[in-house]
Amino acid sequence: MKLSFQQKIKHSVRTAVAASLTVASVFATGMAHAADVLTIAASPVPHAEILEFIKPQLAKEGVDLKVKVFTDYIQPAVQVNEKHLDGNFFLHQPYLNEFKKSHSNDIEVPVAKVHVEPFAAYSTKYKKVADIPNGATVAIPNDPSNSGRALLLLAKQGLLTLKDPSNISATKKDIIANPKNLKFKELEAATLPRVLNQVDLALINTNYAIEAKLNPVKDSLFIEDANSPYANLLVARDDNKNSPAFKKLIAALQSPEVKKFIEEKYKGAVVPAF
Repeated sequence: MKLSFQQKIKHSVRTAVAASLTVASVFATGMAHAADVLTIAASPVPHAEILEFIKPQLAKEGVDLKVKVFTDYIQPAVQVNEKHLDGNFFLHQPYLNEFKKSHSNDIEVPVAKVHVEPFAAYSTKYKKVADIPNGATVAIPNDPSNSGRALLLLAKQGLLTLKDPSNISATKKDIIANPKNLKFKELEAATLPRVLNQVDLALINTNYAIEAKLNPVKDSLFIEDANSPYANLLVARDDNKNSPAFKKLIAALQSPEVKKFIEEKYKGAVVPAF
């Protein structure tokens, strides 16, 4: 059937409008997808492994999770604070408290507890605490929160006495008794597994112990008990903590599937905190 001039004009208008709506829809979809990208800083083990485990589920929910791996404890916090990244997953509350003391404009906000990595002491030379000799060299982390954690654990084993045995920010200045005259080497946490055979005792964060093929449950000389204030946290920025994408990430990290993954993969070296 031959169309009149007016019918042709109406058809052209309808076609143009439909095309415009299609382009707008595609553009809007693309924008929505871009808004759901989350880039999270994480330590390699177990944090990045846990995030990689939940990636497929989050993708189904419209969240493109990107994991940026760091091997130190400084840059993951700095990068989030400077808004280069959306959040991080590597630290515990005592560490965050210490970080905020030296970064007054810090915008990091803890949004979920995920797991606890029981802190432990290792030795390649001794099998019992009683065998640790007078004048032994003990390597501990050099960041304030974890050095305090190390001193508390040593105190619980009777190797030293602290002014306040509940002070998680204890320093060497708080030691009031050191019966074995222990000598301390404060080193970056990531290097501790590498110096284990050079010292008598090393207190090592579990994420670095696992990377070094050490099992905190089987290989440690002594280990923290379950009553630990050091749950590892998912941290957001103050400006994105309530975003739909972060809410989906929190739900995924605290799911029964993640709990099962942690229990089966790490066999007690990492414990769910939810």
